[in-house]
Amino acid sequence: MCCGSPFPVKTTCEAWPRTTTDERMGFPGMDLKAFFEQTPECAIAFSGGVDSSYLLYEAVRYAKRVQAYYMKTAFQPEFEFQDALEIAKYCGVEMKVLQADILAVDTVAANPSDRCYFCKQQIFGRILAAAAEDGFTVICDGTNASDDAGDRPGMRALQEMKVLSPLRICGLTKSRIRELSRECGLATWDKPAYACLATRIPTGTRITAETLQRVEAAEGALMRAGYKDFRVRVLGEAARLQFTKNDFARAAAEREEIRTLLLPWFDTVLLDTALRG
Repeated sequence: MCCGSPFPVKTTCEAWPRTTTDERMGFPGMDLKAFFEQTPECAIAFSGGVDSSYLLYEAVRYAKRVQAYYMKTAFQPEFEFQDALEIAKYCGVEMKVLQADILAVDTVAANPSDRCYFCKQQIFGRILAAAAEDGFTVICDGTNASDDAGDRPGMRALQEMKVLSPLRICGLTKSRIRELSRECGLATWDKPAYACLATRIPTGTRITAETLQRVEAAEGALMRAGYKDFRVRVLGEAARLQFTKNDFARAAAEREEIRTLLLPWFDTVLLDTALRG
């Protein structure tokens, strides 16, 4: 499997200016309606999260032809896939499911500091190829105006592949997207931010399917116990749990119950005093 250049695709994305400076302010006067009037046909890289769900909703509303593409890999938990199916149904659009054996890509599985760059190359390379076959020349993702471009390898990969980020272009921040999503009736309006499962594993530690499955199972158990915004991070053979301020006191009080709950996957469970958010 190639780890270098993504599949080539003809694109009209050059019509939109890109800068290497901070784009968080977007383009004055531009909104999503105007964006999709100028970009009437587009493919949406869709994850079922807050940002891409709102983007898909508005694309269906304003664009003439839209297709959602969901990339299923070992890094996405099953609940994210189910959420994406529900949102696509709510938006009234077909969701095409693409698959990739992402762990077969050594530059991803080795988990270097720029893993996200190589991962995005693989994921968006396949979306670009599928979209091109369906006749699309513009690919959009859900990056928003609150995302710090900085030195983020994943965003660098998207820029190289000329993927457009309408939410960022239009200056829409995360908080504003949540407000608008609520007004639109999207169930994702208050969904906690969720990074892929690979982020639970320390940089430099090789990612395996078995480790990802353990993390997904442990997080699933905590979700069923009523916890919402947290992370189960791998620390050697232990699970290091990070909670928000709202849940930390409860988790501390229930530490023995949590240890028992996660015992099928982790013999040692640690509670991180560094809070999320």
